[in-house]
Amino acid sequence: MSAETTRHVNAISNRLSLRPPQRRSLEILDRIAEVLPPRKDNDLQAILEIIRSEFPTVSDFEREFPSLCFALATGVGKTRLMGAFITYLYLAYDLRNFFVLAPNLTIYNKLIADFTPNSLKYVFKGISEFAIDPPIIVTGDNYESGVGYSGTGGREMVQTRAWSVSDKL
Repeated sequence: MSAETTRHVNAISNRLSLRPPQRRSLEILDRIAEVLPPRKDNDLQAILEIIRSEFPTVSDFEREFPSLCFALATGVGKTRLMGAFITYLYLAYDLRNFFVLAPNLTIYNKLIADFTPNSLKYVFKGISEFAIDPPIIVTGDNYESGVGYSGTGGREMVQTRAWSVSDKL
């Protein structure tokens, strides 16, 4: 890890009070991003080989793009980990658009609640960079209203797009 990304991992882990499995997942994301900085024009097979050299258990992406799965036990905090990943990718790489797909409406509604500022389990609680300008959550219910696109005064914001498999994409 570079000194800068190590600082991000430590800060995010401390601010979000990540549990050891969550922190380890964030460290894995950091290592992957270090050897393969996020960009759009990647050779899928070359990426797979590089990731395999670091993490031999990775066998395939199963998609037309790099796709990784972080297996955590029930109750460890996968939603909080999503918030940590979004924060890390924003701070370390200035990425601002994220897409979260929920497998059903129950989880979709929980995600929306957990990504809403001032909610009990708000995933960015403690992240000072999002205290004044929290990420905008675009959902199947509000995307046609232009949320995330209007009234920004020209500033770029962090957007999380949350969809359920039952939504029309």
